[in-house]
Amino acid sequence: MNLTDEQFDTLISRAMDELPQEYIKGLNNVAIVMADNPTPEQVQKMKLQGKLLLGLYEGVPLTHRGNGWSGMLPDKITLFKHQILMIVHDERSLFEQIKRTLWHEIAHYYGLDHDRMHELEHR
Repeated sequence: MNLTDEQFDTLISRAMDELPQEYIKGLNNVAIVMADNPTPEQVQKMKLQGKLLLGLYEGVPLTHRGNGWSGMLPDKITLFKHQILMIVHDERSLFEQIKRTLWHEIAHYYGLDHDRMHELEHR
């Protein structure tokens, strides 16, 4: 499946519109970006040699921040286009995977564990 960066970015924006808006509106100082693939440093940091990395949250979750957490660099959520494209088979599954990956990374920002993510995803 061929997809331009602009098309991928449009799907990310659409996914953000469909996710629970209380979580989207609560994002503060978070950059949401895309990349073709993770860097070698990101793969090494996540200990994922030979495995796919669909998305990555880099930052300090809200649940681990103390008072005076201002003036810091933005947290970053990255979606990896080529990694996602490797596991989808059509446009519908592509959008659903982008949405699921984005939700997962946003949930990390809030400090949610996988059980809570799954529960909120199915509300």
